[in-house]
Amino acid sequence: MPPAPTTLECFAIVAPGLEPFALAEARALGLDAALEDGGIAWTGDARSALIANTGLRIASRVLVRLASFEARSFAELERHARKVAWSRVVQSGDAVRFRVTCKKSKLYHSDAVAQRVADALVRAIPGARAEGGSIPDDDATDDGDASLIVVRVMRDRVTVSADSSGALLHRRGYRQATAKAPLRETIAAAMLAASNWDERSPLVDPLCGAGTIPIEAAMRARRIAPGAHRTFAMERWPDVPATLGERVREELAERAQPTTDVQIAGSDRDAGAIAAAVSNAERAGVTGDVSLAVRSLSGAHFPEAARGWIVTNPPYGVRVGDVERVRDLWAQLGNVLRERASGWTLALLSPDVALERQLRIPLRSAASTSNGGIPVRIMVGEIP
Repeated sequence: MPPAPTTLECFAIVAPGLEPFALAEARALGLDAALEDGGIAWTGDARSALIANTGLRIASRVLVRLASFEARSFAELERHARKVAWSRVVQSGDAVRFRVTCKKSKLYHSDAVAQRVADALVRAIPGARAEGGSIPDDDATDDGDASLIVVRVMRDRVTVSADSSGALLHRRGYRQATAKAPLRETIAAAMLAASNWDERSPLVDPLCGAGTIPIEAAMRARRIAPGAHRTFAMERWPDVPATLGERVREELAERAQPTTDVQIAGSDRDAGAIAAAVSNAERAGVTGDVSLAVRSLSGAHFPEAARGWIVTNPPYGVRVGDVERVRDLWAQLGNVLRERASGWTLALLSPDVALERQLRIPLRSAASTSNGGIPVRIMVGEIP
């Protein structure tokens, strides 16, 4: 008789403000998740964690909690760290890195905490290679080949978790070609969720850049799992069956539709951006599901339909171009949409109320988050 599956405490990290959308996704995948600060949590087995990694579009990382304890001194930290069940997630020969945050605690030096925990891990798993010091949480330090241990010290309570994802989950694998100021796939997915797109009506992005929004829309409409073509760190864990990841990917692949009848289009005046978008759509497997064309904003095409969606990420003036030019672009966007897409729903990212006013379209805030370190709101409204 096979052993009972190990119960895991799982937590999916989500960009602030987007947790409710990720929760709805998780429940649609069959996960009994609940909202927590900074993400969503559930108790499940390894299969549930792999379903989350493979199927969640908005989450950035899935952690599995290994231990939680009080520690007000390094002696306490070391004593508890030696009792962590490291063998569940690390084996001899593995490279291990640490990401530590310390807030409102006696132990406030993140590098020193990382070093003590690394020493405990190496003693427990001979042959493991643990790098001392804490690494920052960004793409530049995101190494899918090394195991990542996340340590959070808050008010003297230490939580030790293993990263089950590896590379951040926005790395679907299709976006190898980018345009200026690229939009993360997870943010694009959140915009689609916040817009309440019905997945039947036309969807257009007239400022599509490298095509992230139309591609994410096509993947969503066809039920293509965002992690369908990648593997995850937890597939190397000693406790996880070698074939489980592939079985989960096959299970989610069975839910995918071979095509979609929905009209999904993207355009941009930059020919290089559209060339990147075409390459990205091909890698994502949605070439036949999206229409991508080089068009100026004034030449943008909108299908004849009483109902439709515009989901777009206009330039902000922070990274691309000057403020006056961007203000004029937002005004032009409003003019074009009111003239040719009246009655449609608009959803966009906005960093500034002053830019929103240029549109002359009534909008409400569906969520507040950040994009590339810039505070933004997902604004949604009906085009008059």
